[in-house]
Amino acid sequence: MSTMNISLPDTLKAFVDEQVVERGYGTSSEYVRELIRRDQDRQRLRSLLLTGAASPPGPQVDETYLNALRDRVRSKKKR
Repeated sequence: MSTMNISLPDTLKAFVDEQVVERGYGTSSEYVRELIRRDQDRQRLRSLLLTGAASPPGPQVDETYLNALRDRVRSKKKR
């Protein structure tokens, strides 16, 4: 694992220390890693949403579509 040193103003350092204690993290590094992972997840979700928004519309979701989907699921369960 690589090491990265960061400088924080006293107020942010105090906030991180507080979060470590209140949220049960073992170290400030664990807390920062969690923040980075959440940001990565947020960016992935944003990318997926933007890709979906830019894609052409799919089939209309109506009773016929849902019944066909149910039939496909049921046939896979029987296999």
